[in-house]
Amino acid sequence: MKILLMILFLLVAQVRVWAATGLKPMNVLFIVVDDLKPTLGCYGDTLVYSPNIDSLASQGTLFYNNYCQQAVCAPSRASLLTGLRPDRTQVWDLREHASLRANHPDVLTLPQYFRQHGYETAAVGKVFDPRSVDKGHDRASWSLPYRPARGDRWLHSKKKVSTEMDDAPDSAFIDGHILADGLDLLNQLSRQKKPFFLAVGFKKPHLPFVAPKRDWELYPRDKIPLAPFQRHSANAPEFAFQPGWELRHYVDIPKEGRIPDDKQRELINGYYACVTHVDRLIGRLLRRLHELDLDRNTVVVLWGDHGWHLGDHLIWCKHTNFEQATRAPLIFAAPGYPKGQVAKTICEFVDVFPTLCELTGLPVPENLDGISLVPAMRDPSVSLKEYAVSQFHRNPKGMKLEGYAIRTKRYRYVEWLNQDIRLTQDYDEANVVANELYDYQTDPLETVSLAPLPEYKDLVARFRGILKRYFEEEKRKMEAETGAK
Repeated sequence: MKILLMILFLLVAQVRVWAATGLKPMNVLFIVVDDLKPTLGCYGDTLVYSPNIDSLASQGTLFYNNYCQQAVCAPSRASLLTGLRPDRTQVWDLREHASLRANHPDVLTLPQYFRQHGYETAAVGKVFDPRSVDKGHDRASWSLPYRPARGDRWLHSKKKVSTEMDDAPDSAFIDGHILADGLDLLNQLSRQKKPFFLAVGFKKPHLPFVAPKRDWELYPRDKIPLAPFQRHSANAPEFAFQPGWELRHYVDIPKEGRIPDDKQRELINGYYACVTHVDRLIGRLLRRLHELDLDRNTVVVLWGDHGWHLGDHLIWCKHTNFEQATRAPLIFAAPGYPKGQVAKTICEFVDVFPTLCELTGLPVPENLDGISLVPAMRDPSVSLKEYAVSQFHRNPKGMKLEGYAIRTKRYRYVEWLNQDIRLTQDYDEANVVANELYDYQTDPLETVSLAPLPEYKDLVARFRGILKRYFEEEKRKMEAETGAK
């Protein structure tokens, strides 16, 4: 009852603010693309055809150095949608025990917060990872009934193959169904007086790579380059890598060993075809926003939940702390802000929650882990953060490890610790099992870890100090959160 009264109070207060100021509140169109790395023209990829996402970037600010909190769906999405890092959400994997509200029944999500402030909130497709929330979507977040993805993963194949093409219209594919529901919701929301928060979650380019034939044919197979570095990094622990479990489950992929070149090109072809397919659907969604005359009063944010390995380091899929897994696209387009900007500041997905609050005039909740990126939308030359933090777990030889990665403009430092520390216990060097250090100025492909080299001893010590302060700050936030309950 107290919670209901508080929500009612917030709604009444927000409506009074809108009435008193005469300002029409900003809507939010929240677009998430599953497994989308920065293989986009606006990010400098010269092979891909992505005109619609590129056009969106030209209307707003592209964040070039953006990183996820953990390179797998559920933890990454949980962190972005709460503004909290994985050690606070306690969503570290895809298992049922990692349910967001099972661990934190009172956690406040981004759409839930907008709902509390008078917004109509709606979602279609994959927004939260369905394994980490109740009923696959988190009922508390949405004021309108959630619309799950419809359709099969394959159009024709009865086997579990990694790729499929078909000379069929977009509407035949799973993301075509998601778009149809998204357009229907957008039409419905446009007729209401309340502002809206509409989340549209596309499923591709997640495996299997199923896309229209015309998108496959945009990329001549013999012109597709393979990853130039297909070895493990020197001096790095073996458990920093992974064998591509997710891909190896498909019947047309060898269970172990290096994937043959022709199959690599087919997979890369499929990934790019899926990107182009989804890009076209996003274009249709943005055109409908314009046709309804909503683009002048809507903040659009587009993001991919993490990166994806396409053969580098002999790795496929995500599930690592390397650059190809952790770097992910993030684009904001908001009325009244400069257009066509590229911000080079380091940023993270935990920054999305406070950024959307500032862009729409809502107060930023206390105790979030992120900061607003709005200053970089005003001036893309500003540097807002020294580093981003990503993490991933491993269980080699019965050990339970958590690897924390500190990414600055030039370096990435990774420290593998006894997993108990993920519960924000005091940092202790005795828990360090291994570490890695990469210099992107001299080694952009992460071919050699510099951590064991004597000449980098002082730099390793500096990063270890950064990591220690990071743990102290996270522990302080958790203690403050616990004390407030």
